Amino acid sequence: MVAEQKGPEPAPSPDRPSPNTTAPESEARATVWSPLAPGHRWGRLDLLWRALAAVGAGLAQLFALPPYGFWWLGPLSAALLLLAVGGTRTRRAAWLGALSGATLMVPLVSWQDIFGIDVWLAIAGAETVYFLPMAMGLALVARLPYWPLWTAALWVAQEAVRARWPLGGFPWGKLAYAQPDTPFVGYAALGSSALVTFAVALTGSMLLWTVLRAVPARGRARALVPAVGLATSAAIVLGGLVAPAIGRPAPLETVTVGMVQGNVPNVGEMSVLGERMQVLRNHADGVHDLADAVRAGEYPEPDLVLLPENASDIDPFRDPVAEETIQEAAADIGVPLLWGMSRFNDDGTRYVQSVVWDPETGPGETYEKRYLVPFGEYIPYRDFFTRFVSRLEQVSSDAVPGTEPGALDIAGTTLAVGICFDVAFDPPVRESVAAGGQIIVIPTNNANYNFTGQSNQQLAITQLRAVEHGRPAVVVSTSGISAVVDPDGTVVYESPEAEPDIHVAELTAMDGPTVATRLGAVPEALIAAIGLAAVIASVIVARRARS
Repeated sequence: MVAEQKGPEPAPSPDRPSPNTTAPESEARATVWSPLAPGHRWGRLDLLWRALAAVGAGLAQLFALPPYGFWWLGPLSAALLLLAVGGTRTRRAAWLGALSGATLMVPLVSWQDIFGIDVWLAIAGAETVYFLPMAMGLALVARLPYWPLWTAALWVAQEAVRARWPLGGFPWGKLAYAQPDTPFVGYAALGSSALVTFAVALTGSMLLWTVLRAVPARGRARALVPAVGLATSAAIVLGGLVAPAIGRPAPLETVTVGMVQGNVPNVGEMSVLGERMQVLRNHADGVHDLADAVRAGEYPEPDLVLLPENASDIDPFRDPVAEETIQEAAADIGVPLLWGMSRFNDDGTRYVQSVVWDPETGPGETYEKRYLVPFGEYIPYRDFFTRFVSRLEQVSSDAVPGTEPGALDIAGTTLAVGICFDVAFDPPVRESVAAGGQIIVIPTNNANYNFTGQSNQQLAITQLRAVEHGRPAVVVSTSGISAVVDPDGTVVYESPEAEPDIHVAELTAMDGPTVATRLGAVPEALIAAIGLAAVIASVIVARRARS
C-alpha cells in the first residue's frame, strides 16, 4: 500500500497555531477570544489595527484623567489595550504595551520638564516599562475562560508595583485617578484605589466581551449576549453608588476652617529659593487679610487656619525674623495655624513639615512628609547623578522622609495630614485617618506646576481620598489649586491658580474608619495575586497543551 504524499506544512505565524495543534485545542482557544483568536492570518493589517488600538488605549486613559476629565474613556482604555494584545504572542504584546504606555505617560507627566527634558522623558520612560509585562500578561490570560476578571486584576497588579518601586514608586495616572466624582469612585470606600481600578478595568473588559460575543452570535443568542454583557457592566457601575454607604463613618461636630493661599512670585520657574522671605510674607499677609475679613464680618471666625507646604522655606526655629512673622500672624487671627515649613538639621538635611502653631504657646505637634519627590526634594544616589546632570546640584539639601502618621490635634479636632506627593500613595492618608484623623488636609506647593494640569490631577486624587475614608478633605496650596472636597468627592470650593486667595469653610468632622481604612492594602494584594495566578495558570495550560 503506497503512503499518501503530503505537501510541506505551512510555517506557524504569530497569530496562527502550529499545524500540530489539535482541533479541539484550537477550537477551545477560539471560543475564549473569537473572532480575534489565533487561527486568523492578518499580516500587516493585523499589525496596523493592533498598533492603533494600543495608541487609542493610551490616549483614552490620558483624556480620562484631569485636566481633561472625560472619565468614561477609562473603561474604553482598558478595553482597547486588551483588544490590541488579545490573541497575539507575548513578544508582540510587549511592544504594543510599550506603545500604549508611552502614549499615556509622555504627555501625562510633561510638567516634570521643569527639572529638564531629560528628567521628564526618563520618568515617562520608566513609567512606560510597567506596561510591557502587563500587556504580556493580558495576552496570556485572554486565553482563559472568564478573562474579563483576570485582565482587570492585572491592571491592579501593574499599578501596585508601579506605586512602590523604584525609589518608593510613582503611582501617577492610575485608572482610579480618572474617576474622582463618578460612580466608580464609590468603590474606594471598600478597597481604596485598587478596587476602583479593578471596577473600571472590569467594566471595559465586559464591554469588549459583549462586542466579541455579539458579533458572531446567531438567533436568540444575538439578543441575549449583549443583554447579559451590558447588564453586568451596568451592575458594576451602579455598585459604586452603594459602596460608600457600607460602614459609613459617623458625623461629629462642625469645624470652621480657614485657608490661606499666599501665592508665589515668579510662578513657573524651577526654584523659588531667591524669594523665600517674600513667600513667607505673602502667607503671613494672607493670615492678616483673613483676620481683617473676619473682623469685618465677611467670614465667620475660624477654629483653625491652614497654610500650605513651604509657606515658609525659612526655618523659624533658626531664624528669629521668620519666627516673629509667623507668631504675629497667629496672634492676629487668634486661633491655631497649621503652617508648612522647612526644618533644617545640623547635618545639612531637612524635613518638609506641617507644624501646629498656637497663638499663645507657639509651635507644637509636627508632621514630616513621608513620600518625597526624587530629584526635586532629594537626589537619590547624589554622587552618581550629579556627575552627569550638574543642575541637580541646585537641590542643595536632601529632605529626609518622615515615618509617623500625620494625625495632628489642633483646636479640638484631629487632622489627617498628608503633604503634597503623599496623597498619591495609599498609606499616608490611610494611616493618618486610622490614627484618629477626622478631616483630611493636604498642604501642597504647586507653584512650579501652575497651568500644567498637575494641580488638577492632584486634586482628583484628593477627591478619591475623601471618598476612600469618608471624610471632608481640604487642599491648601501656595499658588493653587486650593480646594474643599465633600466626603462624596464633590468639590465645593476651588481657588484660582497663581493668585492670592483666602477662604473659610464649614466642615463636618467624621469619626470611625471606612471598610477601606480597616482593610488597608489587603484588597489590592488579593486582586493583584489573582491576576498573577491567572498568568501562571495560562502558562501551565499552554505547556500542557503543547506536550
